[in-house]
Amino acid sequence: MDRASLPLPVPPVDTDHAGLMDRQYRYQRHIYDLTRKYYLFGRDRLLDGLDVKPGEKVLEVGCGTGRNIGHMMDRYPGAWFFGLDISREMLETAEKRFARRGGARPRLAVADATSFTAADFGEAGFNRVVVSYALSMIPAWQEAIERAFDALAPGGSLHIVDFGQQERLPTPIRRLLQGWLTRFHVTPRPDLFEVLQAAAQRRGAHVAAETPYGGYAWLAIAKMPD
Repeated sequence: MDRASLPLPVPPVDTDHAGLMDRQYRYQRHIYDLTRKYYLFGRDRLLDGLDVKPGEKVLEVGCGTGRNIGHMMDRYPGAWFFGLDISREMLETAEKRFARRGGARPRLAVADATSFTAADFGEAGFNRVVVSYALSMIPAWQEAIERAFDALAPGGSLHIVDFGQQERLPTPIRRLLQGWLTRFHVTPRPDLFEVLQAAAQRRGAHVAAETPYGGYAWLAIAKMPD
């Protein structure tokens, strides 16, 4: 059996949050990738900078429809890819994506970003963990950061991109954007960098952060010691 298609255990999930995400994406998932490309800025910039070598292992937390994993598979042939999402609806779309694609498939699991471990995937740790526009939708997002760090192998790195505070955008545009995000249960995290830095310091990791596009997006990379 292809290693990528082995069945995975399903870790415990926050059923209330899972239900909310399934309801939100039951129909949106069919047009998700088409619409999100116009405002999830910085995703491909982050993914293209992962520097993944053949044989290395990459996990995306909140992988949704599998769009980012597909991009990474094209960009980094020979690596192993894994994904988790709390929404079964989104993972159904991801499974169909990779079935159509053919070839090696990533290992996907319904799981909670705040309670998963690398062992849930049968791994000791990942070389890269990616969290793209997911922390702003996870209620206990600080715990998700902790679990992402814990899933890294020595020398591995955590790569995060999400909505920023739009701090350098004109005030009317910022207010309009923030109101629109609230309608979709999206909450940009003003203390994201502080929480990330504190978690990194406890593990001896180094953090590099930036706020491109007028602060529309916040990007961060935390690298673990070898």
